Amino acid sequence: MSQHHVHISTLPLVYGYRFILLLLVVVPICLVGASGETGSTTHIQSGLTDQTVVELKEAFTSEVESQELVGAAAAVIIDGKVALLLVEGLADRATALPVDPRKTLFRWASISKPLTAVTAMQLHQQDLLDLDGDVRELVPEFPDKGAVISTRKLMGHLGGIVHYRNGPVIRSSGNSSLPHPYEDVVGALDTFKESPLVNTPGEAFAYTTHGYILLSAVVQRAGNQKFADQVDERIAIPLGMTTLQPDYQWLQIPGRATGYRKQRDDIVKSRDADVSWKLGGGGFVSSVADLGAFAGGLLQGSLLQPDIQAIAWTQQTTSNGETPPHIQETGYGLGFGVREQFGRRVISHNGAQEKTRTCMVLYPDEMLGVVVMTNCEWGKPEAIAAALVKMIRAASTPHFSAPATP
Repeated sequence: MSQHHVHISTLPLVYGYRFILLLLVVVPICLVGASGETGSTTHIQSGLTDQTVVELKEAFTSEVESQELVGAAAAVIIDGKVALLLVEGLADRATALPVDPRKTLFRWASISKPLTAVTAMQLHQQDLLDLDGDVRELVPEFPDKGAVISTRKLMGHLGGIVHYRNGPVIRSSGNSSLPHPYEDVVGALDTFKESPLVNTPGEAFAYTTHGYILLSAVVQRAGNQKFADQVDERIAIPLGMTTLQPDYQWLQIPGRATGYRKQRDDIVKSRDADVSWKLGGGGFVSSVADLGAFAGGLLQGSLLQPDIQAIAWTQQTTSNGETPPHIQETGYGLGFGVREQFGRRVISHNGAQEKTRTCMVLYPDEMLGVVVMTNCEWGKPEAIAAALVKMIRAASTPHFSAPATP
């Protein structure tokens, strides 16, 4: 594998519920990469021991190298705060530009859906959005499908909206005279709004990015403000996320990572796909530090009141319309994957599209989280996240120790 530039930075860490404050000491460490050449690591000493940082770095590097990734980045969140940033490899091979944890911007892909969901839940929290109202009351541009589709069903992928290949996707001509017709999320409905439903709303879970395009239009109308501006003002600014923005291809965005895909045995640049049409379902970009800040904000409860967040993090159910109905949990809440592992809650979302693969996994009962981003379409960030969580649990106090497998 080619040489990787390695960078690690840490912030004050928390074990249990007490801050462990230590004098910050910069310790330069030289590590030998797979190529035999020397990379560099910067460790700012904190409550995380030097040995644990080295082990986390080794676990991260091992996964990155085994997956042959061009570039990757991760953030570890402990007690709701970003505690460790890990990066390795290149943001761009042609210029040998290394990944930077605060400057390199990766696509969020479908982790954009939790952004949209949180914005919607904030509107609900302010009594500006009825989760169970018909979305057509706010967005009449969306055609009547013969059944009521609520905001709640959209958020839980229960609205019957078509995804990419689970039914016919019918595009409308719309206003193609505009230079960027889908910059307006209501205009982006033209990419699918004439498509038939794939099932009766509420009767089946059908994951759908198009459903989140409709949700972003609902948010725009309910908040009486451009959708992207609401995300900025409601989430990015309060959390200090300075790089989060729509990934508009017509803009020159400094720090945007070059994406890569595999073509037989070769690694080639990704297709430069426009994602403006699916902003609320997969169109944002930021640094890994900012994705970590979003994860930390969720864990700290900085974005939603506890009762509102509990609604978002509760599994939805389907009902097949029979009497008595057959109820089945979906494994998805309102914008988030929801499951249990060893009796503990796991809140998560992955992302996959041209130029990127992403993963966010949160353990709210432990205030622990990991986010991973890569610019490689063949990447498996969930494997990197699992390796880091395993290392944290092995090295940490009982606060983070996983119970024995039944």
